[in-house]
Amino acid sequence: MAVVPQEAINRFEALMEGVDEPMKRTFKRNHDANMWLLTIVYANQLHLYVVSCKAFFFPLLLECYGEKTEKTEELVFYEALGPKSNLSMNIHQGYPHESLIRFLKAREGDVGKAYKMLCDCLKWRVENNIDGILAKPIVPVDLYRDIRDTQLIGLSGYSNEGLPVYAVGVGMSTLDRASVHYYIQSHIQMNEYRDRVVLPAATKKYGKHVSKCIKVLDMTGLKLSALNYIKLMTTISSIDDLNYPEKTLTYYIVNAPYIFSACWKVVKPLLHERTRRKINVLSGCGQDELLKIMDYSSLPHFCRKRSSGSSKHLDQIADSCFTLDHPFHQQVYDYIKKQSLERASVAPMWLTLLVLPHGNADEVCSLSRYSPFSLASKRFAIAFLNIYPHVQKTMY
Repeated sequence: MAVVPQEAINRFEALMEGVDEPMKRTFKRNHDANMWLLTIVYANQLHLYVVSCKAFFFPLLLECYGEKTEKTEELVFYEALGPKSNLSMNIHQGYPHESLIRFLKAREGDVGKAYKMLCDCLKWRVENNIDGILAKPIVPVDLYRDIRDTQLIGLSGYSNEGLPVYAVGVGMSTLDRASVHYYIQSHIQMNEYRDRVVLPAATKKYGKHVSKCIKVLDMTGLKLSALNYIKLMTTISSIDDLNYPEKTLTYYIVNAPYIFSACWKVVKPLLHERTRRKINVLSGCGQDELLKIMDYSSLPHFCRKRSSGSSKHLDQIADSCFTLDHPFHQQVYDYIKKQSLERASVAPMWLTLLVLPHGNADEVCSLSRYSPFSLASKRFAIAFLNIYPHVQKTMY
């Protein structure tokens, strides 16, 4: 579906205004640790408390007086403080209309079906804490290395239009060194890192909204035994179809062996029709065709023709974007570890703060001796303690 009528978008927006608050929050939540205004509205008391906080404190606040009191009507995040704030929404990344269009296209413009699809997606995100998945590193690192060696994917570069080019080693992925849970977690983390980091960076770099990527699927080494993992592959495909619609512009299939046609007959019916329409099978390694849309430096290693005197195997190992040692995967893993450490360093402090019976600003400053405590966090703590007596009244 090429164009979505404006009327359909307007109806979709009206429907989204009625979704439950937890789903609305995950659609709008910010995870780049910028300063936000958190407005706590008490339905039975006409008190409006505005406190500055960081987005990752939100689950803790919600637990304290979102679930323990019936007087809390809603928790609403307003626009970030200051002109330099860089909002990074987990789903729409600051482009809510484009996200609604994605879901409308995924359901052929049917507003009712698109609304249900988006609500199901938001519910899935809430129930599985997808907003926090980039703060959950897969450890130990040897386990993560095994996953990277058996679930082959990497970022090889960008197209001429600025779209990220992802290389996927379908034929050589064995998916046999970790549990299904870890492979699914790793796949979702790749999706979330793409949406929260890679695409926003491309948008900034190329000066236009970049919301899709290109995937090049390498069938080298494909065997019928790959069908043993059809259940896992179907689960991953369903996650993408239902929760990340219209994020891939085109799937290019290269290096397809003779056995590919047999495997394709099994896999094709499992794919959504809109996904099948995006698949383009190229001849050989696909270099000639792909060079029409990207530079040679962005070609996946398995798409590059080798001279007769070179060792194809050794060259591809050196150029592979699949390994954990590749800069892209180092960036991803470092990012996840950093997010995890930031959360871990803050949680003990706030668990202590929230049980203080009579806190004040001096006590907050003294607590900084025991835990990393930024100026912004101190300001939040002081603001919290100023309203703490009122919170106590509503909690007990």
